[in-house]
Amino acid sequence: MRRVLLIAGLLLLALGLLWIGQGTGVIAWPRSSFMIDQIEWAGYGAAAAALGLILIWQSSR
Repeated sequence: MRRVLLIAGLLLLALGLLWIGQGTGVIAWPRSSFMIDQIEWAGYGAAAAALGLILIWQSSR
């Protein structure tokens, strides 16, 4: 169970950081993404990254 939480947490953290980058316009990949320069996606990314950090923290307890 600890390994599942760790893997899920790492994936959520990476996905959240990607969404933050796309939402703020820092990451323009893929070029045709509807998420680029849409600040709401930065908020969704922050929530996903926070959840990922919580899962990582829980996996180490």
